[in-house]
Amino acid sequence: MSVGMEELADAVQNGDAKGVRTRVEEALRAGAEPSAILEQGLVPGLQALGRLFQDGQVYLPEVLIASRAMNAGVDLLKPHLAGRNTQSRGKVLLGTVEGDLHDIGKNLVKMMLEGNGFDVFDLGVDISGSHFAAEAEQKRPDIVAVSCLLTTTMRTIPEIVRAVRETPAGAKVKFMIGGAPVTRGYADEIGVEGYAADCASAVDEAKRLLSQP
Repeated sequence: MSVGMEELADAVQNGDAKGVRTRVEEALRAGAEPSAILEQGLVPGLQALGRLFQDGQVYLPEVLIASRAMNAGVDLLKPHLAGRNTQSRGKVLLGTVEGDLHDIGKNLVKMMLEGNGFDVFDLGVDISGSHFAAEAEQKRPDIVAVSCLLTTTMRTIPEIVRAVRETPAGAKVKFMIGGAPVTRGYADEIGVEGYAADCASAVDEAKRLLSQP
């Protein structure tokens, strides 16, 4: 990583949106490839913070601020990346279960996945099994990620899984669930392949799921 990219990564990690925009603009003026700015500066900064979060050295507010700082840089790069053959890690369909209106955790997962090269289709909150199924059939995602914060709405997760798996697109889809009441044991109990305890581990889990046949 060049010195300029290291400074950009540090700005992301520190949640310095103004600094991120300045360094992205400087890199573009210097002739750096937009994809290199993304892959060598913005993404490593967010990944570094994700590791600190997993180790308990930073907390959700810092992750949220850093994610917003990274998005400030991504917004500047989008016009330069348009039409280029940028490599996607995979497609993720994301939403909060029916009856649940919480979205902070879901939004953090979205930002972390996008920051690590995934294409994310965010359905929002209060999403039924039929809605997940219809969108899965249309978007053809590699992973369907379901968020749930309330114990009372956990029972809808198996309904979502069943609805998606009954579609033609559902045969190849892998599922990942997360949220306060959800555990790895519950994921195993309902036959779901993936579980993430937080937004940083969601990235590692998505990579793991897509590495499997």
